[in-house]
Amino acid sequence: MAIQFTVHEVKVNLKEKRKLKSFLAALFEREGQGLKSLHYVFCSDAYLLEINKQFLQHDTYTDIVTFEMGEDPDVTEGEIYISIDRVVDNALKFGVSNEQELHRVIFHGALHLCGYKDKSKKEAELMRSKEDENLALYFEA
Repeated sequence: MAIQFTVHEVKVNLKEKRKLKSFLAALFEREGQGLKSLHYVFCSDAYLLEINKQFLQHDTYTDIVTFEMGEDPDVTEGEIYISIDRVVDNALKFGVSNEQELHRVIFHGALHLCGYKDKSKKEAELMRSKEDENLALYFEA
């Protein structure tokens, strides 16, 4: 199982990477989802917009795009792209720290790969609840 973080044309202050990798592995375990590989790419709005257009045919800015790359639904091989520009803007908008918002989005992507959706109001409420649960667990430790 490999969890990797890559930075593409942005600056990001990701603290305690070892702790975060262990926590993410435990998140997948708690959710009953196998994990083979997980690659986070922290990037700019412009970079993520191009990915959104090319792969999802969405011409909008977003904070995250998540891809399942594997063929086994029980074992994740994922790529998660996160716009640091959106994270910073959303942190201001929601009145939280950049670190808090970055971790919310990191966990959000992992939860998508565990099968959680956020299209309907009910799905979005459950997703937000799971994000909050993981934030509390992570920052308590």
